[in-house]
Amino acid sequence: MKLLRYALGILVPPLGVFLTYGLSATLLINILLTVLGWVPGSIHAIWAIAKHDEKLNQPGTV
Repeated sequence: MKLLRYALGILVPPLGVFLTYGLSATLLINILLTVLGWVPGSIHAIWAIAKHDEKLNQPGTV
């Protein structure tokens, strides 16, 4: 599932962010960045997905 989210984050940035965060402010920011250009949307999507995965892998997180 992680690889799918990263691939969608590159190809269809809002979809990758949606699968990671659901309906949230992060998704709205990503949609706006994608409207401004595909590259900013993709960069934000990869960054947001990576931060989410990093947060889940921290010790002490349930």
